[in-house]
Amino acid sequence: MKRLVLASIGALAMVTTMGAANAADIQRRQAMPTKAPAYVQMYNWTGAYVGINGGGGWGRSNTSAPFASGGFNTSGGVVGGTIGYNWQAGQTVFGLEGDIDWSNIRGSSSCGVGLSCETKNSWLGTARGRVGYAFDRFMPYVTGGLAVGDIKNSVSGFGSSTATKAGWTLGGGLEAALTGPWTAKVEYLYVDLGRGTSVLGSDTKFNTSLVRAGLNYRF
Repeated sequence: MKRLVLASIGALAMVTTMGAANAADIQRRQAMPTKAPAYVQMYNWTGAYVGINGGGGWGRSNTSAPFASGGFNTSGGVVGGTIGYNWQAGQTVFGLEGDIDWSNIRGSSSCGVGLSCETKNSWLGTARGRVGYAFDRFMPYVTGGLAVGDIKNSVSGFGSSTATKAGWTLGGGLEAALTGPWTAKVEYLYVDLGRGTSVLGSDTKFNTSLVRAGLNYRF
């Protein structure tokens, strides 16, 4: 009987100890703070910006009679400034952008017996709309609008003529947010300025494909 009582007391003490340990473990688990998942805010493209751009262009030009050239290649560099504004709605980004570039896109060809014709573009500006789709800090976009620039045609021995012409441009690109207010972009634009009056009544066609990189500062 005595052994039975002692065994019962020992079993009760063990159960009591185990219960206290389990209760303490539950309290420790309940006391552990639960860390909320980190919230990462999506990048917002809305706002004004200014920047610089630079790149190069290549295209085709030709001069009509009486100095018919049959067409020739043009190429050269461009560099200039950019200004724009974006509005973001959901992941869609609408924008307006303008730029003005110094240009050295030029080319030449023979255009008669002993004659040479040259076409040159020395400045080029665009005013475009943009529509992009934001993947957080990356935004592919399409763009198009007005293009304005000069077309200079020179004929050896007959002088030169320069006309300012308005045409159109269409293209697309990719812009990425860097650090702070800075973004960078690369884009392609096709530009057609039509035809400009040339020497002795002939006219000169100018179009070009531009590939440019840009760096923008957002406000």
